Order: sequence, then structure tokens, then C-alpha cells
Amino acid sequence: MSIDKLTSTIGKRGGLAKQNRFQVIFTPPQGGLLSAGGLIGALTSGGGLKSMINDPRDISMLCENVTIPGRQITTLDYTAEKQAVKIPYSFINEDVTCTFLLTNDYYMKTLFDGWLEQVFDDQKFRAKFKKDFTSDVVIQQLNQEDVPVYGVRLENAFPTTVAGITLDNNSESAVQKMTVTFSYDNYVPEGPLSSTLSGFRSALGALGI
Repeated sequence: MSIDKLTSTIGKRGGLAKQNRFQVIFTPPQGGLLSAGGLIGALTSGGGLKSMINDPRDISMLCENVTIPGRQITTLDYTAEKQAVKIPYSFINEDVTCTFLLTNDYYMKTLFDGWLEQVFDDQKFRAKFKKDFTSDVVIQQLNQEDVPVYGVRLENAFPTTVAGITLDNNSESAVQKMTVTFSYDNYVPEGPLSSTLSGFRSALGALGI
């Protein structure tokens, strides 16, 4: 293989995909037009009334990294005549982990605190109905023009782990981050058009549409 052939192959397929060109779109089940922090968060952060608006674009901008999930086919060993062969019988989807930047109003932390309360009532110590605490999460790979080229939709996703946040006197210049792990029923690979439509539907959830 020559460099020219490699360059030609990459060029005719739109170039190489970049790790930093992505977006994550979702609206939590308790989400609405107003953000979880409400008026108190707006006053303490100094963000004004704009910080009270629950904008799905803020979630995507604050997502530092995310994984497009993989899938493992589970198999059984079946002995046929001379040797054992593997027979597929099901599959396992990987959980999805996201890392979010934390702003001074703790917007993402407050958002996921509210979502966890929708999943499990720690006062009555019982889980709530699944239809009431799940939401579709759309993950998109973007090209250089910020147009989706590939996406996955996590059906009925919900957070299973919100990692702890470290406070440290020795880290004066470090910014706070939070890691969240999602579980979901299934993921659906989507092309550019279908992923764009899924993103719009998820974003419109903030408006109750």
C-alpha cells in the first residue's frame, strides 16, 4: 500500500473521523424548560436568568468525553463430530460512560442528582416505574462541519453510577469533573439523517414536545 493510495481512500470517504468532534443529546425525565438549579443556582453562579433555562446544548458542550458503546455476542460451545464450535445465543451491550465539566452552579451535578431521585426513592427505599425514569440518549460523531456522520441512540437509558467528586487543596488550578455511567435497554446505530432526527426529538423534550 502506498501513501498516495491511502490518501486517496481517506479523501474519497470525507477524511478521517476526529475524536473531539462529537455531541451528546438528552433530556432527563424530570427535565423541563427551567433548569434543575432554578433561581438559587442562577443567583449563586452569577449567570443571570439565562442559566435558569434548560438548554440541551449546554449538556453537549459540558460533556468532555463519551464512549460509543460496543457489543459482545455471547456464545455456547457445541461439540459437533470432531471439534467444539461456538453457537451465538444472545448479546451484551457495554455500559456508556460520560465525563462532564462542572460549572460554578453545579448544573450537571444537580441535574443528575434529580435524575437519580427519579430512579430510586431513598426515603421509601423503593425503585420507581422504569417508564418514569428513562430517557433516550443520542451520541453523534460529527465531521469538520459539525454535521452528524454516525450516531447511536441509547433506548430507555438511565444513570446507574454518578462517581464521587474530589475536593483537594493541592489542586488550585484543576477544574472539577464528574463521571456518569449509563445503562440502557438497547442501542440503535443510526445514519446521518436518522441520528439528526433523533437528536431533535431528544432536545425537544426540554420543551415538553
